[in-house]
Amino acid sequence: MVQNSCDGCGRTVSVAGGMENLWTFGERDGSEGTAMTLELADGSEHLLCYPCLEALPDEPTAEDVARLEQDGETSTLGVL
Repeated sequence: MVQNSCDGCGRTVSVAGGMENLWTFGERDGSEGTAMTLELADGSEHLLCYPCLEALPDEPTAEDVARLEQDGETSTLGVL
């Protein structure tokens, strides 16, 4: 799997999908440590872990992604 860091919290993540995940049988099923790229309505793309995806509002913006705490451990929105 490809290793990157989450654009939201900064934790190390593996990109979900592709042949690398074909034979995992649910061991790396989108829970902690895996991520996916989210394309927002404004055209920006962000690699986010699943906890960060859950912390975002229903109609996220690039500002919402920027507000995610960059501590490498939690996935919460910071206060502006």
